[in-house]
Amino acid sequence: MKSRNALLAALVGVMSLCPLHAKADQTQEKPVVQIPQAGVPQIMTLEGKFVRVAYNAEGYVIIGYQATNRSIGEEWMLLEVGMTVLGKTPEYRMTRDALSLDTPDGKTLPLPSISEQREANPGAIQQRAKVQRDSINYFPTSAHRACGIGFFPDLGSRALPQDVVNLTTDRACVGRLYFKIPGGIAYGQHWLNVKFKDSLVRVPFRILTKEEEQLLSKNYKSIEKQVKDAFTPKK
Repeated sequence: MKSRNALLAALVGVMSLCPLHAKADQTQEKPVVQIPQAGVPQIMTLEGKFVRVAYNAEGYVIIGYQATNRSIGEEWMLLEVGMTVLGKTPEYRMTRDALSLDTPDGKTLPLPSISEQREANPGAIQQRAKVQRDSINYFPTSAHRACGIGFFPDLGSRALPQDVVNLTTDRACVGRLYFKIPGGIAYGQHWLNVKFKDSLVRVPFRILTKEEEQLLSKNYKSIEKQVKDAFTPKK
């Protein structure tokens, strides 16, 4: 674990989701980017323009949020999410109340019910996500079995809504999460909070302005390579 911690600490040195600070002459200086503090013990890899990873010894979470970053002012946020458990962690039955969202104005929002989400019919962001999305299919090598997170199946899907997802070390579980944002999606720092049995993983993601996106776009590394490097057994 110490070696993996050191590796990830080095990997995240370039990236962050906190406010950006760059000197006027950007031809000579790269952006100075601060890493947000989760407030809980964990490791974070923050690479990929709209893909974020956070994990600890118990749980691993990856999110994609490009459609949300293109939906400023809209009431519903959509996050593509993947999860698994790590090491010798036993099977974990994750329920809906294990998930929440912290917004830039200091509010913590619970995951809405399936009825609330369907009554709202957030079709605009769903359509946007069909063309504005990034792959989140990057998991530790131990997670090799496909698994769905069925909290919010698509309305036309044959799948029924589920209130529980069973996480095991060999399952790579993916799905979508929705949050209702009072006042609409705003620029700034957000956190997806994921409660595992014995710990909390907080995934930081920043809704970027156009200027921030342009500033950072050339400094992202391959999320696929980072996950592979972090979880490949060292010889």
